[in-house]
Parts: sequence; C-alpha cells; structure tokens
Amino acid sequence: MRAPASTYRLQIRESLTLYDAADLVPYLHNLGVDWVYLSPLLTAEPGSDHGYDVVDFGAVDPARGGIDGLRALSAAARKAGLGVLVDIVPNHMGVGTPANNRWWWSLLAEGRGSRYAEAFDIDWDAGGGKIRIPVLGDGDAELDALELNDGELRYYENRFPVAAGTADDGATAREVHERQHYQLVNWRRADAELNYRRFFGVNSLAGVRVEVPWVFDESHAEIKRWFDEGLVDGLRVDHPDGLADPKGYLQRLQELTGGAYVLVEKILEPGETLPADWACAGTTGYDALAEIDRLLVDPDGRERLTEAAPVQPYQHMIHDTKRGIADGILRSEVLRLARLVPADAGVDFDVAADALAELLSCFPVYRSYLPIGADYIAEAGVAAQARRPDLAEAVTTLLPLLQPEGVLTELAVRFQQTSGMVMAKGVEDTAFYRYTRLTSLNEVGADPSIFAVEPFELHMRLIRRQQEAPLAMTTLSTHDTKRSEDTRARISVLAELADQWPARLTELDRLAPFGDLPFADLLWQAALGAWPFSRERAHAYAEKAAREAGNSTSWIDPRADFEKQLHAAVDAAFDDPEVNRLLVGLVEETVAFGRSNSLSAKLIQLTMPGVPDVYQGTEFWDHSLVDPDNRRRVDFQARRMALEDLGRDGTPPVDDGAAAKMLVVARALQLRRDRPELFTGYEAVSVQGPAADHVFGFDRGGAITLATRLPVRLQRDGGWRDTAVVLSPGPYRDVLSGRSHSSEGALHLSDVLAELPVALLVRGEGGA
Repeated sequence: MRAPASTYRLQIRESLTLYDAADLVPYLHNLGVDWVYLSPLLTAEPGSDHGYDVVDFGAVDPARGGIDGLRALSAAARKAGLGVLVDIVPNHMGVGTPANNRWWWSLLAEGRGSRYAEAFDIDWDAGGGKIRIPVLGDGDAELDALELNDGELRYYENRFPVAAGTADDGATAREVHERQHYQLVNWRRADAELNYRRFFGVNSLAGVRVEVPWVFDESHAEIKRWFDEGLVDGLRVDHPDGLADPKGYLQRLQELTGGAYVLVEKILEPGETLPADWACAGTTGYDALAEIDRLLVDPDGRERLTEAAPVQPYQHMIHDTKRGIADGILRSEVLRLARLVPADAGVDFDVAADALAELLSCFPVYRSYLPIGADYIAEAGVAAQARRPDLAEAVTTLLPLLQPEGVLTELAVRFQQTSGMVMAKGVEDTAFYRYTRLTSLNEVGADPSIFAVEPFELHMRLIRRQQEAPLAMTTLSTHDTKRSEDTRARISVLAELADQWPARLTELDRLAPFGDLPFADLLWQAALGAWPFSRERAHAYAEKAAREAGNSTSWIDPRADFEKQLHAAVDAAFDDPEVNRLLVGLVEETVAFGRSNSLSAKLIQLTMPGVPDVYQGTEFWDHSLVDPDNRRRVDFQARRMALEDLGRDGTPPVDDGAAAKMLVVARALQLRRDRPELFTGYEAVSVQGPAADHVFGFDRGGAITLATRLPVRLQRDGGWRDTAVVLSPGPYRDVLSGRSHSSEGALHLSDVLAELPVALLVRGEGGA
C-alpha cells in the first residue's frame, strides 16, 4: 500500500476547480507536500461549496472540473511525484432539489415500486405508505400554493414529480398531491414525523443504504474507475458512523480499491480506540488536534477561567443538550427506534421512546460497533437508571434488545446509527457553544472538560501512536473545525492570563451587554482569537453561535430582542472607542504569545507520528472561525511568493506577517518528504534546567523537534536561563533557522531558540 508522508487539503468547488488544483501542484510540491487531498468530487447540488450534498454518484461534478479535470490534476500530481487522496460521502445524498437527483426523483415518482426504494432508508408504514417531505410554510392554506406545471407539482421554486396516471382527469393540484407517493408537510413536522433517515438533522440530506450490495456497487462505480485508471491513490471516508455496517463497508472498499490507503472521519472520545479489525489506516486526526492543543494550555488557569462565567458542569451539560436533541430535531429517529421495540417486550410505546432517548443521551461515545462497544451500551444503561429511576425497568428490558446475541436486529443496528447523530448535534453543535471556559478546547473530537495535558502524558500518547497508528492522519485545522489553529492558539493564551480575563470580560459585558454572560464569554474569546476581522464575518459568527447555543435564541424561534442586543455588541467592537480599545489591547497583549503557540503546535503536528495534513492556506497565519468562515478563498499567489522569498533575508521573526509560519510548514514538510529515514521512531528528549517545563521535545530517529510551551509564564519567569536539552555529542543543524550547533551532551535553549520559539534539528549535520 502506498501511503503519504503528508497531505494538503483543497476545497474543490466552482471557484477552485480541479484544473485550478492542477495549476497549484508545482507550488504544493515546492512547499514539501507529498499528496494532494481533495474535498468531495462527485456531482453535488448546484452552488455547493462543500460537496457533501452529492446528487449523482456516477460522475465527477462538471462544476468542479469533471472527469477531465480530475485527469488533469492526476497527471500534474504524477509528474511532480504527488499522490491523490479524495474525500467520499457514502452515507447520504443531497435531496433538497429532487430534480437534480435521479435516484430521489424516481423514488418520489414511483414510491415503493421504484428501483431506488431499497437505496434509501425509509419507514414507509410510519408515513402511511408515503415519504414525508418537510417543505411547506406555516399556515393551513399552504397546500393552496401548489400548482401543476409541465407535468410536475410546483410549490414556489420546489419541483416534484407526478406519478403516472394521477393527473389525467382534470384534478386540482391539491388533489393530485394527495395521490402521490410523497406527502408535502409543514417544515416544523420534520423533527417528530419525518420517516426517512437523514444526515444528522439536515432534511436535505437523505441517508443511503450502502450496505445493500447493488447500492454499494452503483454508488461506487465512478470511484472504482478512479482506481482502475490510476487517477487516485487513497480515500477519506466521510461519517462512517452513519453506516449500518462500517466494518463491512471498509472491507468492500478495500476490495474495490485493491487495498489502497483509506482514512475514516471518525471522532474518538478520550480513551477510545478505533476498532482494530477495520480495513483502514486510521482517523483523520481530530484526536491529535485535541492532544496538541492541551499541551499548550496552562493548567494553573483552570479555576479562574471556570469562575469567569460559571456554567453547568460539562458532564451534566452534554447529557441535557443531547437529551434536547433526542427530544427535538431527532425525535423522529427516536420514535422510529421505539416502533422497532417488539410488542412482546412489554414496554409501552411512550415509555420505550423516553427510555431510548435517555439511553442515547447517556451514551458515552459516538457509537458502538457490535460486538465491539457492548460495554458502552451497558455504561449508558447504568447512567440512564441513575438519572431516571422511573425508567429503570424499561431500560433493563431494552438493554438486551440493543445488544442481541448472534445476528443484529434492525433495532440494534439503528440504535448504533442514531447515537452518533445525537452526540454530534448535542455536543459539537450545542454544548460547544455553551461551555465557554476556554473555547480553544471546544473542538470537534475533543472534550472541553479536559483542560490541559502534561508533557509526560503526551509523550506516552505519541509513543502509542507510533506503535499503533503510524499512518493515521494528524491535523490542526479542517473545513469543520470550530476555530482555526491560529485562532485557538491565541485564545489558549488566556489560560496564562487567567487572573486578568474575568475582569476584562466583566468590563466588556458592562460596556456591551446582551444578558447572557456565558455566551458573552464565548463571543469575546472569538473576537480576541480572530481579530482583526471584518464586521460582516463578526456578525455572521455571532448569530450562528448564539442560535447553535440555543439558550437565548435559536434557529427555529429566533429572539429578535436578544439578537438585536447581540448585533449591537458586535458593532460596539468596531464603533465604541472604549470597547474597541479594550479588545484591541487584549489582542496586542496576546498576539506574539499566540504566534508562539501556533508555531509550536504546527511543528509538533508536522513532525509527530502520523501523516500530517495542512488545511488550505494555513501555511500563513489564519484566524478563521466556524464554517463557512473557514472555507473562504485562499490567496495562493501570495503564498507562492512567500515560499519563493524564504531564505533570502535569513530567518523571519515570529511576529512576521506570514513568513515565520510558512518557514516552519515548508521546512518541516520538505524534510519529512525528502528524508523519511529521519522519521522512523519516537523518543522523548530530556530537558534540564529551571525552564524545563516550557519545552516539548522528541526525536523521530534523527529529526529532533523542540517546541516552546506556556510562553507568557516563560517570559514572566525570566526566560530560558540555563535550561538545556540533553542530546548526544555531535553536530546538529536547525533546518528552520539554518544555524548549526555542536553538542557536548546538551544544547542551551537560549541559543537554539534565540530566533524562533521552535527548532527542527537534524543530527549529524553542520556543527559550530
């Protein structure tokens, strides 16, 4: 199996097609990238900037360059020696515009008689034999807006097919609608009455039953062609937790690709490991992100930041937010589970639904993969009985049904598919906007209640990573991160300024109040991390974050009074001299320390065990927030020029606008690609002296990484002084600064880290 030394993620879309990506290959090669990593390529909804709403599994999206564009990119990559990794979406299809999706259109037109009825996950009986489509607005007369036009039913801009023989007798549009295999219903009914499986709570993304052999074959025919023609070298599988049988799916994918390099977008909770029998190289790296971030957080700041804007303890908060999701936007999934409980189980339907929702809310990880993970079901049962003694009998009855011996039942399979939905929506998309102690820790795949990781602990984790998952991806920023790596790095400085932050937050909230102190904590941390940014971006983030939090406003029922105050607070950051002065002052205090954190995190990620990914544009400082902010266009010409300029004027200072980070990224990637023999092991580097806790170092087998941590405290305590790293005698060269050093058993950090807060030493080269 060919595997990458590193990857670089590009968001392929109309504004950056496959042809554009082909033109970028020389730059990526010069940067040191080994494989180019592409967002989904199959035909998506017109105008889609992300590609996860695939409407045609059978073709590369023409708007993204089509198959000829992929061939052009692949040829350019091959010429430069790069591999190609592509993101694929097996779990769902985009159905927001039925006419664009041949499978869905056939299903609506022919109902159970459609060939594609088996491809989608539909509970026909729950809808009286019809698929419920939640598109109607509020009001009893909305069906009066239906029209018959060119043999289709139209509801404003929405188009739907008409079944054969149902519109031939002069019937009204409303009467024709009643004869269809689908029922258009009010959009608010989706939460409790939808009868097709979705991706999370997105009505326009319908789940696909890829476990059905012909569905797999037809939905992967184009992907197979990529490998047959030698266009692609590996795959990233989106959301495997939505699949009925992830293990079986990955086995089929291995057969289809001939054993190619495959990664899974799988969120691992602390202490959880990927099933050992999955046919893949590992995850896409959120677990690595969480570990690196916490190395750079000062544990001494925990209590003061907790007190700044007190919220519910995290363990109880995520139970309640998950329960809110199970009772809210995913109620239809819970009711479907309840309908699968056997009648002879002796559990009343409403009680079964309540108990299942509680079990989902208590589930400690995203999902089980029975028989793997049966202990998580048992753990959820204990927690559910402790929280809801009134459901103890029902929970006891249900637990054996959720983990049956032998062949898995539909109830057991579907519970596994549903738990991940509840976790994602309840934690990532709700609790992460409520638990605001230090928001750099509120990241996909992370647990914000875990505040910091000591160097010893991280060394142990990296040793295990080298032993168990050396080809898994590592990352710091993605198209899905809540905050980019540089935004988080600056926010993390607050842990070292914890004695000052509560008073600053109180003052900001006094000057620009909106009646929700925890959310004010989140908002002002975001402003600190992303500043300077445009007013438009600030307003968009504030509104999205507040509605996701769901405490003072929400997507379904926005509170105009709260949102007016919220937007006024955002404007105050730009227009009120006092607020602006306070915010800008905080930025000025933290920016240099944040950049130190950024460079440390980046060098660790690029050189640690695993396959490092660089998200598009993040070779420069990038202070993005949640999508779509993190999917903005990248100025690649500026990056080309900066790469060409490296080395002309010596090592750039850490506060340089872009060159310092470009230097670290380029030199680390180049070394990793060109000298793989230097990255074959892992040993912790010993440090001696008064500032030993402020450096994290490891030796990968000839390449030695040194990274500064807790830079505020380091400066406050007098710098490196006599602190030294213990290294074997001999010459060393820092590939970042270009300087040579000679060790007689140790190197002083005041010398090695004189120009940058990081160093990447190569043993046996150079010398003083």
